[in-house]
Amino acid sequence: MNRQTITYKGLSKLMYGKPAAGVLNKILGHVAFFCDDHDLPPLTSIVVGKGRGTPGKSIPLNFTELDSWRERTYEYDWYNVYPPSEDQLRSSYLGHGGV
Repeated sequence: MNRQTITYKGLSKLMYGKPAAGVLNKILGHVAFFCDDHDLPPLTSIVVGKGRGTPGKSIPLNFTELDSWRERTYEYDWYNVYPPSEDQLRSSYLGHGGV
C-alpha cells in the first residue's frame, strides 16, 4: 500500500524479531514460484539487498524489467489473494526444481 521496498534484514526483523541472515532465500523462493505459478506479480520483487537495492540474484525475476514488475506488485489487489497453504507453496517450489 505504501509502495515501499523492504530489505532482507528488515523483513527478517519483522518475521523473527531479529536479523536472521541467510534464512529468507528458501522462504522467498517458495513465494516467488507460487506467484509465478498463479500469474501473480512477483511479490519478492520488493524485497531488496541493503547495498544494491535489488532482489538477490537467485530470485527468479527478469532484472531488466524490475521496475515494471514492482509497479505491477504495488498496484495488485493483494487483499483479494487467499494466503497459500504450506503444501501449495511446497508444490510450487518443488515444481521449479527447488530442493
